[in-house]
Parts: sequence; C-alpha cells; structure tokens
Amino acid sequence: MSLSQLPDKNSGHEALLKYHAYRLGFQYCGISKAGFLEEEAPRLENWLNSGQHGTMRYMENHFDKRLDPRLLVEGAQSVVTLLYNYQTEERQRDSEAPKISRYAYGEDYHKVIKDKLFELVEILREEIGAIQGRVFVDSAPVLEKAWAKKSGAGWIGKNSNLITRQQGSWFFLAELIIDLKLEPDGPIKDYCGQCTRCIDACPTGAITPYQVNGSKCISYLTIELREAIPSEFKGKMENWAFGCDICQEVCPWNRFAKAHSESRFSPSEELLGLTKKDWMEMTDEVFGRIFEKSAVQRAGYQGLMRSLKFLNDEPPTTSPQQPAQPSSTS
Repeated sequence: MSLSQLPDKNSGHEALLKYHAYRLGFQYCGISKAGFLEEEAPRLENWLNSGQHGTMRYMENHFDKRLDPRLLVEGAQSVVTLLYNYQTEERQRDSEAPKISRYAYGEDYHKVIKDKLFELVEILREEIGAIQGRVFVDSAPVLEKAWAKKSGAGWIGKNSNLITRQQGSWFFLAELIIDLKLEPDGPIKDYCGQCTRCIDACPTGAITPYQVNGSKCISYLTIELREAIPSEFKGKMENWAFGCDICQEVCPWNRFAKAHSESRFSPSEELLGLTKKDWMEMTDEVFGRIFEKSAVQRAGYQGLMRSLKFLNDEPPTTSPQQPAQPSSTS
C-alpha cells in the first residue's frame, strides 16, 4: 500500500491503528469486538470429539479460552486481526528434490511478525496512552481464522484457509487482543461458490467442505506428528517433506497473489539449490546451518529425516517424540 493510500491517522483510533499497521507492512488490519465465538463452539467440539486433531493433544486444552479472548486478556475489548504476506515466486530448483512449504523458505514468521506487532503496540501506547493486551502469532489458544473472518479480512474457504478477494490466501495471521474499545469491521461473504479444486487436489483426502481432518493432512504428518508416518500414506505425500501447499496452489483466488517484500522471508541460494541427493545426505550440521532461523526447526533434524526416508520408501528409524506445544506470547 502506497503512502497516499494510507488511512488518515487523525480520524480516530481505528484509523490510527490501521495507518501504522499498513505502514509496518501488514496487508490488512481489521477489528472485531471481543466476545464469545458462538458459531465456532460446536464446530470445535465436534472436530475434537471425532479425533481429527490427531496427536495434537494440546488442542484439547483451554477449550473455553479458545472461544472467548476475554479469558486470555483481562478487560479485552477488541480483537485486531492482521495479515502479513508470504507469497513468493522463488522455487526449489531441483524438480525431484523433496519440497518444503514456501512459508518456511526464510526466517521463522513467528519472530518476524512478533517484532512488528510489538512495535505497533508501542506506537499505539505512545499516541493513545496506556493500552493493555497481548500479541499472538499462531500461538496460544486463539481461533485466528474465526477472528479474521469476523474482522472482514476474508472468508474461510473450503480448505479451511482464510481467503481474500484481493490477494488470495498466502498470508500469515496475527492478532492483538487489547483493552481498547474500537469500532468493529463487518465480515464479508463467502466467494468459494461451487469450486472444489482444493478438495479434489488433496492427495490424502484430508479436506471435506470447510473442514480439514488434521490427522490426514500432509502438513500435520510432516510437522506435528512425532511418531512414524502411517504406511497408509505411502505414495500420497507428493514429495512434501515439510508442510504442503497443494490446496493453496490450486485455489483460483491465488491468481491474484502478489510477491511479498519482506527481506527476512527470502530463501537462501543454498536452500533453493539443494538437490534430491543433497536432501537425502543432509547432516545435522548442514540442517542447522540452512534452517537456523527457519520454521523447519519445528520438525527438527530427526523429524525431517523421518519424512525424507518415508518419501524415499525407507522405514523410519527415529524414536517417537512428544508432540511439540505451541508457545504463548505475551
């Protein structure tokens, strides 16, 4: 967004917030009134009861807090949703090399976006006064897609991703839950229509309309699952070693996507140039160097090797680990 397109920061707290959010590089900033998520409550309960969260046992914790941000932040009045673009035209050069999701090409998004959120909060405190709250980037029990939908950022598509009409779905979601009362923005309609491309393209059958069975999702299998990948997924991973972009790659709305301008998300030449042989022979030392600041660290060296061996039709040799827990950010 150019400077001429920025909101007039002198026309109220809402405009001031959005002015600085856009100035810091966020592609969207929307507001919702903090309260109980009535529509999401039965959906979350059914999803958990049917075991679609797999081994992500932490999803069973803090059920009430997931549905009401006022239990997370005392005195919460507003939930501010922000979107940060990570779309890139860069690609791994060896077509036979194991693939990682493009969101993990550069520096871990948690760190990049938190830095911007903390800066935004400090600016608001300087210009408005004492504001209390917390920042969240895919952390703590926050139903971020539900809040993004309520804020008018976009709609939740059939692949369960948030989709915008302007730039598709290649976005990270972040939130500020604060005690400042702000005028909320309204939601927009669903524009998926009759399209089922994401459902048809999912090789593991994880997607049903507006819901993803986490225990079948390739991203879950390669990142969250710390046990051996079930043999039923042999031949269905489509060479994904960390994460999966298939349901976004086939989404028609992503034809409007634009490349990000965040230097910290840029992949290294070494990463892009890795061959299939390089991946299979990767040492712990090489892993640490290439992925020092990457979200791939979430899987760890042993987790990545397990996925690579599974893709190469070798039996896994790593011992089971406990599922990683998401961090809480204050």
